[in-house]
Amino acid sequence: MIPEQYTYFPALIASLNGASAVLLLIGRSLIMRGKVAAHRACMIAAVVFSGLFLTCYLYFHYRVGDIRFLGDHFWHTVYLIVLIPHVTLAIVIVPLVAITLSRGLRERYDKHRAIARWTWPLWMYVSVTGVLVYFMLYRWFPHS
Repeated sequence: MIPEQYTYFPALIASLNGASAVLLLIGRSLIMRGKVAAHRACMIAAVVFSGLFLTCYLYFHYRVGDIRFLGDHFWHTVYLIVLIPHVTLAIVIVPLVAITLSRGLRERYDKHRAIARWTWPLWMYVSVTGVLVYFMLYRWFPHS
């Protein structure tokens, strides 16, 4: 059971993840159309939202602890299939985002593009599956 003062955190955390995903999509669209300044602003915003997500996520779990999945065996298996790569890639993506952002801000565009080819899809996957994990934990199989 989540203490009442923390019940809004899961939705906040998922919203920050979802906002990151939307910003990543917009940012990619902008750079494909050659709008470098708008792309930069959008991607910096995605980093900010992801940073806020991580801060809220860590605070929530520090205060509340682990949240058990309450679905049946089949859905628990599906949940783990989504969760395990999500968590693994969430750890990997932090330094990738930092390197990619650093190279872009320093205008080392060839090196930025080379790593962004990997960073963007992994970051998008982590953001989208983060929202999916939220739905599985708190909406589809709620803790009442």
